[in-house]
Amino acid sequence: MNNAAPTPSRGPQPVVREITCKSVLNKCSIGDYSLNCYVGCAHGCAYCYARYMQRFHPHAEPWGEFVDVKTNAVEVLEKQVRRMAPGSVFMSSACDGWQPLEQTWRLTRECCRILIEHGFRVNALTKNALVLRDLDILARGSARLAVTITTPDEGLAALWEPCASSVAERWQILSRAREAGIETGVMFGPLLPFLSDGEASLDALFEAATREQVDVIWVDALNPRPKVWESVGALLRSEFPDLEERYRRVLFAPVVRKAYIKALGEWVRRAAAKHGVLERLAGCP
Repeated sequence: MNNAAPTPSRGPQPVVREITCKSVLNKCSIGDYSLNCYVGCAHGCAYCYARYMQRFHPHAEPWGEFVDVKTNAVEVLEKQVRRMAPGSVFMSSACDGWQPLEQTWRLTRECCRILIEHGFRVNALTKNALVLRDLDILARGSARLAVTITTPDEGLAALWEPCASSVAERWQILSRAREAGIETGVMFGPLLPFLSDGEASLDALFEAATREQVDVIWVDALNPRPKVWESVGALLRSEFPDLEERYRRVLFAPVVRKAYIKALGEWVRRAAAKHGVLERLAGCP
């Protein structure tokens, strides 16, 4: 077994509650199914799209400062896999399944084991090196291990993703996964306008993806999903006040956004072609 300690939390400790669920394996537009052992995520990413979950699970705490643990997730999944057709499972669509408290609860690990044993394909996406603990399970069956990277700059990453693993650790995840014979992927996104979407940043990202022989690459632009702007805007006002209005226009002015997305797609394809990985680009703005 590969044992990996979670990245030490750099932000406030989340409020943790224990809950139960009736189902944990659910139909999903991203794959055949999605599976989330937790509601909420302690990584505290400013741009997190999963904030919309608070519409269905209201909490007094801000997103990023609470986690609900589905304590019966493993037992529920064991029942579900007996009556559901095997397919691809996205781990996870509304949280990071390997956020720090997974070190204690081990729910994602056990759910991956059950899925692999029953012929499901696990498509894991994470920002946490804790996933290295579970390479032994992922290597047993059909799996792809991908990481999210929004910027090559460690300082920027620490601001925008305060409790996730470092950028260097995320690249190491892919290196170790490839050595274990597991298919790999990387999500460059959301790219941060005027911070990590320029030529130098894209060149660094695609150079690293080429070096790590990543099998598939996705790129995503920052989107104005519900609740995202209030968090992104607050960070900009604190750290990059000169960019707040530029972000607002990129996100909310239709003409500006259309032009930005078109240009970003061209920049991305140019960088991918430069490094010889254009054919691995599965998603692009």
